[in-house]
Amino acid sequence: MSKGRVCLDTSTILVWLISEGYTVVCFLADVGQEEDWAAVEKKALSLGAERMIIDNLQEEFVEKVIHRAIQCNAIYEDRYLLGTSLARPIIAKAQVKAAIENNCDFVSHGCTHSNDQVRFELAFAALRPSLKVIAPWRLPEFCAKFQGRADLLRYAAEKNIPVVHNLVHCSYEAGILEDPDHTPPKELWTRTVDPLDAPNEPTDISIHFEAGIPVKVVIAGQETTGSVAVFKLLNKIGHDNGVGRIDIVENRFIGLKSRGCYDTPGLTIARLAHLDLEGLVLDGRVRELRDQFVTHSWSRLLYNGLYFSPEREFLDNSIVFSSQNTTGVVRLRAYKGNVYVLGRSSNASNLYSEEAASMDSLEGFSPQDTTGFIAIQAIRLKKYGEQRDKDGNPLTQS
Repeated sequence: MSKGRVCLDTSTILVWLISEGYTVVCFLADVGQEEDWAAVEKKALSLGAERMIIDNLQEEFVEKVIHRAIQCNAIYEDRYLLGTSLARPIIAKAQVKAAIENNCDFVSHGCTHSNDQVRFELAFAALRPSLKVIAPWRLPEFCAKFQGRADLLRYAAEKNIPVVHNLVHCSYEAGILEDPDHTPPKELWTRTVDPLDAPNEPTDISIHFEAGIPVKVVIAGQETTGSVAVFKLLNKIGHDNGVGRIDIVENRFIGLKSRGCYDTPGLTIARLAHLDLEGLVLDGRVRELRDQFVTHSWSRLLYNGLYFSPEREFLDNSIVFSSQNTTGVVRLRAYKGNVYVLGRSSNASNLYSEEAASMDSLEGFSPQDTTGFIAIQAIRLKKYGEQRDKDGNPLTQS
C-alpha cells in the first residue's frame, strides 16, 4: 500500500522512494537544457514512476526572471550572475502546480547540503504550505545508506539506473573542483569555447532595449526578436567567443564556502550592454539608490531562495520603475573571452548633452557656474579641516 503520492525531480531517488512504499510522479522542467525528452520519460516510467511530467518553461523563465535580472544588473558577491538561482523559482512553481494537479501529498528533491534545498523548500512553503517535503539527504535512513554522491552513483549502477551527467548546464561543482586551487580542466566548460580557441575575427552585434529588456539583436545585418530567441542568440555569441566564464569561491546562504565554475555567456553580454545604456539614460541619483539597495537586495533574495516573498515583490516594482526609460541601442564586440562596448544611443530618453559635456565649447555650461557650487560644498570640509593639523591628524585637546 502506498504511503502517499510524491512529486519528484531526481531520477535516482525515484527508485529509493518507490522502495520505501511511495507512489511517485516524476517532474522535469525544461528551462533550456538539451535533453532527449522521449528518453527521459521512458527512463522514469521504466524505473517505476506512475507518470512523467515535462514542462516547457523557457519563455516564462526568460520573461519573468532573466529579464528582471538584466533590468537590475543582478549579481552576487560582485561576480556570480545567479545562473542557478534564477531558474529555481520557475521550477519550484511548476513542480508545485504538478503536485496539486496530480493529488500529491508530498514534493521531493535531491538536493544535498547546497543552497538549492533552501531555495526549493522555501518556495514550496510559500506556494503551497500544506504540501509536505521529503528531503532524502536529511533523513537518517537515507544518509545511513548514502554518504554522498559517490554512494548514490553506485546505487544507480546496482539498480541499473542510467545517470545523465548534466554538463550542458552552466554550473560545475564538486569532485576535483573542491580543491579551490585546482585549475578546471579544459573539457569541463560546455557553454563556452576556450578563449584561446575562439575565432581570430571579432563578432560585432547591436542589442536593442525597451524599458531595460533586450528585445532585438542585430548581427551581420540579420535581426532576431522574441524573448527566448534573443537570449539563445546571445548565448551562442558568447559561447562562440568564449565569453562569460568565472571561477569563484562563494559564500552560501547556509554558511559554507563553495567553489564553483560558471559559464554564463548570454547573460554576461546582456548585463554589460544594459549597464552601459543606463549611463546614457538613467538619472544618476536613481541609479545610485537602485544600485545600493534594489540590485543588492534582489540578488541576495534570489540567491537565498526568497523569490516568493513580499520584499521581492516590492523590489520588482522598484526595478520596473527605474527601468522605464532604459530604451536604446548598444553596440558591442565579442572577442576571445571578452565583450566590449563600441557605442550606445537612445532617441527615447537620452539624458546626455553633447554640447553641455563638450570640452571645446562653453555653450550651455560655463566653468564660472561652479564657483558657488564649490564654495557651498566646501563649507563643512573647512570646519572639518579646522579640527586637524597640517598632516590631517585630529588636534589634541590641551
